[in-house]
Amino acid sequence: MKKGILFFTMLVFNTSFIFSQSLPKGISIYNQNSKTPIPDVSVYTSDFNFAEVSDENGFVSLKNLPASSKSIIISAIGFETKNILLSEITNDIIWLLPKITTLTDVVVRASAKTGIFKTISDLDIHLRPIINSQEVLRMVPGLFIGQHAGGGKAEQIFLRGFDLDHGTDIHLTVDGLPVNMVSHAHGQGYADLHFVIPELIEKVNFSKGPYYSDKGNLATAGYVAFKTKNYLEKNFFKLEGGQYNTVRAITGINLLPKGSSEKKQSLYIAGEGSFTKGYFDSPQNFSRFNGMIKYHGKTGDNSTLTALLSGLTSKWNASGQIPDRAVADGTIGFFGAIDDNEGGNTNRYNASAELMHNLSNGAVLKNQLFYSRYLFELYSNFTFFKEDPVNGDQIRQKEKRNILGYNLSYQRDNSIGKKKGQFTAGAQLRYDDVNDIELTRTKNRNVNTRDIMLGDINEFNAGFFAQQKVVLSSQWDIATGVRLDYFTNKYNDKLAATVQSSNSVIVSPKLNINYRMNDKVQLYWYSGQGFHSNDTRVAVVQNGREVVTPAWGSDIGGIFKLGRKAMLQTALWYLWMKQEFVYVGDEGVVEPGGKTQRIGWDLSLRYELSKNLYADADFTVTNPRALEVDKAESYLPLAPRFTSVGGITYRKEKGWNGSLRYRYMANRPANEDNSVVAKGYFVTDAAINYTKKNWEAGISIQNLFNTKWKETQFDTESRLQNETDPVSEIHFTPGTPFFARLSFSLFF
Repeated sequence: MKKGILFFTMLVFNTSFIFSQSLPKGISIYNQNSKTPIPDVSVYTSDFNFAEVSDENGFVSLKNLPASSKSIIISAIGFETKNILLSEITNDIIWLLPKITTLTDVVVRASAKTGIFKTISDLDIHLRPIINSQEVLRMVPGLFIGQHAGGGKAEQIFLRGFDLDHGTDIHLTVDGLPVNMVSHAHGQGYADLHFVIPELIEKVNFSKGPYYSDKGNLATAGYVAFKTKNYLEKNFFKLEGGQYNTVRAITGINLLPKGSSEKKQSLYIAGEGSFTKGYFDSPQNFSRFNGMIKYHGKTGDNSTLTALLSGLTSKWNASGQIPDRAVADGTIGFFGAIDDNEGGNTNRYNASAELMHNLSNGAVLKNQLFYSRYLFELYSNFTFFKEDPVNGDQIRQKEKRNILGYNLSYQRDNSIGKKKGQFTAGAQLRYDDVNDIELTRTKNRNVNTRDIMLGDINEFNAGFFAQQKVVLSSQWDIATGVRLDYFTNKYNDKLAATVQSSNSVIVSPKLNINYRMNDKVQLYWYSGQGFHSNDTRVAVVQNGREVVTPAWGSDIGGIFKLGRKAMLQTALWYLWMKQEFVYVGDEGVVEPGGKTQRIGWDLSLRYELSKNLYADADFTVTNPRALEVDKAESYLPLAPRFTSVGGITYRKEKGWNGSLRYRYMANRPANEDNSVVAKGYFVTDAAINYTKKNWEAGISIQNLFNTKWKETQFDTESRLQNETDPVSEIHFTPGTPFFARLSFSLFF
């Protein structure tokens, strides 16, 4: 009997030894239908002693898989979940079948690597229909946007009690390319996302607060990182048409033969053209053309190249911001204009190449080079005839810019004592060469009446970061990080014939703690310092004292699986900023706003009402205040205090799909003492589609109930031509009325 037991034990040991030898070093995870790799798939053991995420090629290393493991779980939102015995893995490819997500399958799991919003982000991008690029930006819970100078201008952004203007305190990227324009002709951090084709977006990663060491300048209220598709599952052509002479066409074509994706190779080209007359009394005549070609493929056994070229050209007219009094007395209509010569044009061309290496020690090394050529010209009139009663106050803001950059990142699993960890480090270099940046008073766009500012800007930012994550147990992980940024700024003032420069260094520490109670509850505390840089033209005058402005923040919150079909994420947070600057566009100056603090509460809820029917709602409550001033005058103009977005979505792979969505922004102060109020609004949008294997037809409606609302509002002092004295009051841009569009898509 003893000999039998000994023989059986040796047999099991030898079988385990043979099995461990035959297990591949890693697995690649593919979409079973499209035969394309799936990035960002979670692969983990049931006790979470092993947890990895697939890379851009769907690859997951099994090097750190504990020897005692018997199975792994493979999970991705939008795909079936697999629980696979290691003994069943006979090759290095795992196929996942796409499926409409059910919240039953979702496991609460966040870390310093994936981010606390990953689950919410993945759910939203898979469940909500993408109507336009603005809708994609609105996927960040609590983020609002507003357009106030025609369709081609970057939107005004609101988040976490910030009026972010066009991007002052939010860090935006697309495939690693910076979107924000520092020291821009119109405003610091100007972020124009119109070069993104929404149908090509694969993922939207985001977070709120200044908590990530690899996110540098402007990442104070948060960051949003868009990633476009490496693979097109099918060729497609889409045509849209709607009210106000609106038409849009887009196509995407694979340039490599079928089967290339299985070899981890892809090359596709896409183009978009759109035009709309617009709903304003004065025709907007907005036209935009986008193009992109992207390659992704293996260059060796352990190397992958991702390269792209893209371009945008657009032009438009605008009605600008109009005063309440002119509408009230019938001088103009709600969609009218005081100066209908506003508008502009924008061109942006991008080139990027990223080489990813899987090193022999298990580390991942990425090197990215990028270049952008940017041309901008904008005509605005905020004050009408206040400064120049004869010619009017129209201004031109214009620039020509080259951006050169380099991103380096190194990531490796390691150990701290007996604890598993992950080390990440990198460098980010960016150089902006801005030529003939100007602010000029004009008449009818073509007559210059006064030169206000004209010069050249050279701005260089070198950022270096490091982060060490330590897995203390299957429940606790902690990540400490630090970031160092160096700035050098130079301004050649061509009007004053002077050259000024300055330098600055800022160090930003970070600390993130995650506690995973179980599969349904995870708590977190994140804290750290971030910063935004200030316009070079201001920074050099201050002799380097205010080149960068630090901000400290802290979040404490949790992610909860409620029952089988609900997800809730909530957080209490605090953000303090040493100095905020208000850009005065018509004068070309930036005014210091002093120290501020924001205390807020966020809540996001996702609920599966029934099969294929989903509901979501996001709520934000914020108390934004200026410090070191009288409390009665401590309101931050235009800073949101309460917002909510949400809706219901019906989602199936084939057949009918649809959504009904709302967004609500409450009244908010328009000046420091709250004596002028920016009125809130509640707007509802709807979309419905019918999908078959090779085609899709649909209709989308903005402002379903034709609500009359003000999309952007400002307390501005202006003077109309028939007035003797300036008047200070709300000036606004009207929001979209009922706006229906039909679409038809072919897949081939």
